[in-house]
Amino acid sequence: MILTIDIGNTQIEIGVFRNEQLFKSWRVASGTDRTEDEYMNYLDYFFRISELRMQDLQGVGLASVVPNKTFIFEKMCDKYWGIKPVVVSHELKLGLKILYSDPAMVGADRICNAVASYHRYHQAVVVVDLGTATTFDVVNSKAEYLGGIISPGIETTAWALYQRAAKLPKISLNFPEKVIGQTTEQSMQSGIMLGTIKLVDGLLEEIINELGEKPRIIATGGLGRIIQPRTRYIEEYFPHLVLEGLYQVYRMNSV
Repeated sequence: MILTIDIGNTQIEIGVFRNEQLFKSWRVASGTDRTEDEYMNYLDYFFRISELRMQDLQGVGLASVVPNKTFIFEKMCDKYWGIKPVVVSHELKLGLKILYSDPAMVGADRICNAVASYHRYHQAVVVVDLGTATTFDVVNSKAEYLGGIISPGIETTAWALYQRAAKLPKISLNFPEKVIGQTTEQSMQSGIMLGTIKLVDGLLEEIINELGEKPRIIATGGLGRIIQPRTRYIEEYFPHLVLEGLYQVYRMNSV
């Protein structure tokens, strides 16, 4: 049994793999000042309700874009299990060649998305991750990670408008019935939700043209589920792609 932990800016996703398949997953808010003991309490609860046993744990994979939390989870693994986790970075065996100008600047979540998607298809692939940021990551058919695009995420954009513009309200992230909004909320939904579709399709079209080969195009991230069906190019949605990639990285580096 392998534990995978994806530490994001707003959420932490935890997954357990058994027999090379994702068996269970949970999410908790990242929080600000939680200790290794508090996170262990969460894990203990999740394991108990899922009838999993800590003593069956064989290893831990860790992907983090929050450096101070990386240290906390490393400390937790050592304190409670005596395990040194595999921490995702460009320096590990990935099954991909990173062609980013500075490979150290590629986020662990983006590495995991690229690894998981190429492992699925073994061909050129583009991953659109709709989370705190909306990111695009591109791998060619030679298993080379070429880079990608980072833009503000849907929730980030909506929150920024609410925070920075005195008369703009918080809105529900739903699609409006028409492009031309007749209320402030409808107008914001049109700009944010329909605007995201145009952003995604427009940038994917440019990526396809620049890449010079036909890629598989998939989505992940919290809002990928509602965005993917409305796009022209995204073929499938996988909610746990980072965990899948993290598991593959763990397997390649745990020997």
